[in-house]
Amino acid sequence: MDVSVITTCAGCRRQISCRDPEGKVQLGDYCLIETKRGVFFGKVCQAIPSRAPGKEQSKSKQRILRKASAEDIARAGKNSTLEQKAFDFCLQRIQARELPMKLVGVEHLLDGSKTIFYFTADGRVDFRELVRDLAHELRTRIEMRQIGVRDEARMLGGIGCCGLPLCCATFLKDFEPVSIRMAKVQNLTLDPAKISGACGRLMCCLGYESKDYERT
Repeated sequence: MDVSVITTCAGCRRQISCRDPEGKVQLGDYCLIETKRGVFFGKVCQAIPSRAPGKEQSKSKQRILRKASAEDIARAGKNSTLEQKAFDFCLQRIQARELPMKLVGVEHLLDGSKTIFYFTADGRVDFRELVRDLAHELRTRIEMRQIGVRDEARMLGGIGCCGLPLCCATFLKDFEPVSIRMAKVQNLTLDPAKISGACGRLMCCLGYESKDYERT
């Protein structure tokens, strides 16, 4: 079975698809997720139907390690406080060093072995001195991860112009190319304010029905 898990980090809640081959968890359970970047804590929010019944799932996919214990839940609560403090400190150092970057969120691995800082920037940023500041303050391994504006919207979430939660923060797993031509074939207004999403780019939903309009 596949499930969808919401991570509980303070600054960047993310929805992750995971394998649960042994049926270890149910909806609403807290669990530990094994990923390429470490072990994360989260809450099961959705069961995902298999795309191909009977087909073996990819071994490289993130998987559920086990249901969280009371100790894990307590540790995750402490980590949330640490993440907020780390976010505030990092923001102060970014401003003090006048770095051209925007801090988006912080994730502290459950075992405390590493803290990941997510940020956006228009180009490459020399953050070596910032990493030294963070390592000295937090006393743990530091990873700086640059993301795009669409990933930022996915991590922070929000409400779209349709009045529903953002697609990228709920069910949309991959970002497909979206062009202004898709708006034209659907006879939509080309006003950027009306066809742009929370990320400032063209709305992903422009591509949902564009092929049907092209056939007519």
